[in-house]
Amino acid sequence: MWLIRFLLFALIIFLIYSTIKYLLNPKRKLELAHEQKKFFFLDNTNNVRKNFLLTYKGVLFEGEKYLGTTDDAFVVVDVFMWPHRVSALNGLVREDFEFIEKKVKEHYPHAKVDWKSPIHEFMKKSHSSQTPFTKN
Repeated sequence: MWLIRFLLFALIIFLIYSTIKYLLNPKRKLELAHEQKKFFFLDNTNNVRKNFLLTYKGVLFEGEKYLGTTDDAFVVVDVFMWPHRVSALNGLVREDFEFIEKKVKEHYPHAKVDWKSPIHEFMKKSHSSQTPFTKN
């Protein structure tokens, strides 16, 4: 009888532990933010070799970090980013990519953010494709 009570108690403790661990899992938070089309930044800042993930407006981006030197420290100096699905970029504008760059710079202030194609080409275009109006 005591053994059954002990096993039942252990099972309840295990279920509570598993539920809490699931709810606090950062990957789950990333997936939830991705579904809700919110911003979420998932990164292990202590591991430079591991890429970070971020989601914004329903688009999942991955960023690759490169370590380099500044005048007084070794820090992340380059970040290359790309979307997981290019077709998901539909509707994003330049300000969205500038917002993402700003958020990455909050985590890596010394980093230069570069985008892979096709975002790279999009960001290189001039802010305005119209020529200024001149009077004759």
